[in-house]
Amino acid sequence: MPDKPICQYTSPDGHKCSEIDMGSGYCFWHDNKFDKSGLELTQKLERYAKRGGLLQGLELKRANLEGLNLVKFDDHRGYDLSYSNFYRTNLKGAHLFNNTINNASLMKADLREASLHCCKLENTNLLGIKLDNTRIDNMHLGDHLLQESQAMEARKNKAKEDAEDLFQQSEEIYRLLRKGAENQGLFEMAGKFTYKELRMRHAQYPRYSKKHLISSFVDLLCGYGEKPENVIRFSLGMIVFCAICYFVFGVSYEDQLLHLNFNNSIEDNILALLNSFYFSVVTFTTLGYGDITPLGVSRLIAAIEAFTGSFSLALFVVVFVKQMTR
Repeated sequence: MPDKPICQYTSPDGHKCSEIDMGSGYCFWHDNKFDKSGLELTQKLERYAKRGGLLQGLELKRANLEGLNLVKFDDHRGYDLSYSNFYRTNLKGAHLFNNTINNASLMKADLREASLHCCKLENTNLLGIKLDNTRIDNMHLGDHLLQESQAMEARKNKAKEDAEDLFQQSEEIYRLLRKGAENQGLFEMAGKFTYKELRMRHAQYPRYSKKHLISSFVDLLCGYGEKPENVIRFSLGMIVFCAICYFVFGVSYEDQLLHLNFNNSIEDNILALLNSFYFSVVTFTTLGYGDITPLGVSRLIAAIEAFTGSFSLALFVVVFVKQMTR
């Protein structure tokens, strides 16, 4: 008897399927034209996985995989479901611990009460996924979402409308992930997703618009309330900038003018610079010892620095406490 035809599917990284061709050139699992809507395939897929079937490139759009258990306890790499299509698939209560689902689609998949613990989801479409009571700790999403990377590429190619739509999708995905993390009590992860969500919103604002400029400033100042280290960097930058201004425009110490003077020796200029730094720190922290006083333009700079300093110190306390109470 002639050999039965084999499925023609080959994954992008070279893995070939050895299942029987159904007549379309592909097996049941890799045939994207076979309508699997509502088919209860949970046990069938589990058996297929256990006997070593190729799990890359699965076409399971709208299939019913509720309660699926694909956990590979004897292999730290787990199952590889990369390049698979789970569009609108019912994966409620599925156990997918430590599996790789890169370059795939989970768009609008029902993952309520499922486990994505330690799953790798790099370059995977997560738009519209349902994550109620889903375990998502230690997920690996890569540096950027699929839509986020596509948006940056579209913006690079000056496709403004496409980039804006993709950034909007990215914002929606990060919002879903943030809510899922908050629901699980993963507040540190929720903070990271909050920052990314707001960055995606920022990317949608027209460049140099009022919203864009305000968003940029808030990000620079405190990372949208998620990065206390940004407040420290901003504060140090402000202190250094103002110190240089005092050094240039001059301050008074014991009726002596301290400022940059090329007629003075290097030692005198260095001493004046150090005193300018000292005065900048005192002004920024609003201590106001009064031993050094500003002159001329330095008075305006000192007023701005004092106001900014009191605001920055209060902001740092708020952001730091927010991080610590998580």
